Amino acid sequence: MEALVQRLEQAVIRLEDVSLKIHGPAGGVANGDIPNGVNGVPEWVEAFDLLLSGPVSDYLKNSRVIGEDVEKHAELVNNALRVQRNFLKMASTHQQPPQAQMAALLKPISDQILEVQNFREHNRGSRLFNHLSAVSESIPALGWVTVCMKPGPYVKEMNDAAIFYTNRVLKDYKDTDKRHVDWVRSYLNIWTELQAYIKQHHTTGLVWSQNGPMASPSIPGSEHLAPPPPPPPPPPAYEDTKSDTNALHSALFAQLNQGEGITKGLKHVSDDQKTHKNPDLRSQGGVTPSALKNRPTSGPKAMPTHSHAPLLELEGKKWRVEYQKEARELLITDTELRQVVYVFSCSNSTLQIKGKVNSIILDNCKKMGVVFDSVVGIVEIINCKDMQIQVMGTVPTISINKTDGCHVYLSQEALHCEIISAKSSEMNILLPQGDDYREFPVPEQFKTVWNGSRLVTEPTEMAG
Repeated sequence: MEALVQRLEQAVIRLEDVSLKIHGPAGGVANGDIPNGVNGVPEWVEAFDLLLSGPVSDYLKNSRVIGEDVEKHAELVNNALRVQRNFLKMASTHQQPPQAQMAALLKPISDQILEVQNFREHNRGSRLFNHLSAVSESIPALGWVTVCMKPGPYVKEMNDAAIFYTNRVLKDYKDTDKRHVDWVRSYLNIWTELQAYIKQHHTTGLVWSQNGPMASPSIPGSEHLAPPPPPPPPPPAYEDTKSDTNALHSALFAQLNQGEGITKGLKHVSDDQKTHKNPDLRSQGGVTPSALKNRPTSGPKAMPTHSHAPLLELEGKKWRVEYQKEARELLITDTELRQVVYVFSCSNSTLQIKGKVNSIILDNCKKMGVVFDSVVGIVEIINCKDMQIQVMGTVPTISINKTDGCHVYLSQEALHCEIISAKSSEMNILLPQGDDYREFPVPEQFKTVWNGSRLVTEPTEMAG
C-alpha cells in the first residue's frame, strides 16, 4: 500500500506540472471552461457515455451469454467504468485540487481495479481462467487519467497485455464456440475505442475545469481513479514438472565448451614470418613501428570504448544477465513462475536456467548457448547472432526476430511449440530422434501470388 501511495503522489506531481504548462495556473482549459453538450452535460462526458452504451454494453451482453465467472467479472468491470465516468464528470466541473487532497479523490477507483484483479486471483481454478486473466491484466488501463501528456499509448500497452490471454481463448474456442470469439472481440474493442476517445478529448492528458469550484473528497458521488498497482504476472498454464537437466546437453555444449581446444584449428605463424622479428620482411615495405609513431594524426580521435561489468543478479522479479563474455557456466536456480530472465549483450557464453520461469528474452547476444527447463509464456530472441537454445521441458512459443543463425533444440514435451520468425536467417529446429536430433530448416524466402480473391504466401522450394 505504501508503494501504491508513492506512485499515486508521483503521478499527481507530474499531472500538476504538465497541467500548469498546458492549461495555465488554474489547471483548466486555457480559453474558458469545458464546453457542454446536450442538456448541460459536458461534451467529453457524453462521448464517454457513448463508450458505455456501445462497446461496454456489447461486452456485458457477450459475457452474460457465456455466464459463470465471466459474467460476474464483467459486472465488476462495468462498475469500475461507471466510477470513472463519475470522475470525468467531476473533473469537467471542478478545478484540480492540491496534491494533498488528490490521494483521497483517487482512492475509490483504485479499490475497483483491485476488486477486478482479486476476483481473478480467487478463481484460479475456473475453467474460464484465461478470460479472467485477460480482464485482470488490462483493467489498469483505467489509470490513464493520471498519465500526463499522451495517455493513449498507456491504454494500448494494457490492451496488449490482454491479448496474451485472449489469444489463448481464441485458440481454445475459435473452431468450437463462436460465443467466446465474440466475447474477445467486444472486450478488446473497449480499449480500442477508449484510445480513440482519449485522442479526441484528452490528447495531452485529462483537463480540469478552469472556472468551477475546487474538487474535494466531500463532493457527492465523487468516485475516482488512482494509479493501479503492478498487475500479477501470467499464471502457469500447467503444473510444474521436474526435468532431468543433465540429459541431452552434449548437442548444445559441444561447440561452446571447447575451452582452449578452440584454437587448435588456427594456423601457426613462425618467427621468420613475423614482421617485428624478421628484418628482411621490414625492408620489403610496409609500415614500421617508428613510422606509426612519427606519423601525423589528423581528424577526430576515436571515441574510447566503454566496458561494462558482467552482471547476473535478481532485480525484483527479473533476472538480469548482462555483458557476460567467455562465461561457460552461468547458472540460474531457485526460480519462480513470476520471474523473467533478461539476457543482454552476452557473447561466447553458456547459461542454464533451472526450474520454470515466466519468460526469457535474449537481446543483442552473440554465440550464446541457453538451456532451460520450462517457460510458461514466451522465449524471445532479438538482434542476436549464432545462438543455440535447448528446451528441456515445455515452452508454448519461441519468437526469433532480426537474428542470424539460431539453432533450437526441442524436447519431446515441447514439440507443440509455436516458432514465430521475422527478418531472420539460418534458423534450424532440431527435434529429438532417439538419442540424437534431426534438423529441420525454417524457411527464409517466401512466394506470394494473387489467386483471384486474396494473396497466398508460401515458402519457396529453395528455402526448404
